[in-house]
Amino acid sequence: MSKFPIHTLETAPEKSKTLVEQSIKNNGMLPNLHAVMAEAPGLLEGYQVLHKLFTESSFNAEELTVVWQTINVEHQCGYCVPAHTGIAHMMNVDPALTQALRNGAAMTSEKLQVLHDTTLAMIRSRGNLAEEEMNKFFAAGFTQRQMLDIVLGMAQKVMSNYTNHLAQTPVDSVFEKFAWQ
Repeated sequence: MSKFPIHTLETAPEKSKTLVEQSIKNNGMLPNLHAVMAEAPGLLEGYQVLHKLFTESSFNAEELTVVWQTINVEHQCGYCVPAHTGIAHMMNVDPALTQALRNGAAMTSEKLQVLHDTTLAMIRSRGNLAEEEMNKFFAAGFTQRQMLDIVLGMAQKVMSNYTNHLAQTPVDSVFEKFAWQ
């Protein structure tokens, strides 16, 4: 059970109501993460903006999924791993890739493996990548922009993963079939 309120449109603070309405419009429902974040309007707004910016970044659907799930798994987020599994299915990402990310297995291509390894190294080193790690990333065909886009994805995921840890956000019913521990 959540330690924080899971708001509805009716119970959300006044400054969050428009953000909650936007979330419902965009998702066809109010995800529990957004319902918790509504308690702090700036957090919800910041998360929504970062999510939009990251989905519009230089990464394709598989690459977005690799960055998101690498961070979610490393942060052990029991809410975001199932949610992003469902999102990956909606984005037609290869289920083999999704399973590999969830289970800590090898990625489905060398390029995606490099993206996974680089994202993980960035998390663990707090952005202090070794020159060798950076060179491997660029040799795989990624760009400087994409390295910086990982930072954008990390910012978004820190907001959601940490909120979920604090609030013990329950997984939305539509994602329960993708439960993860």
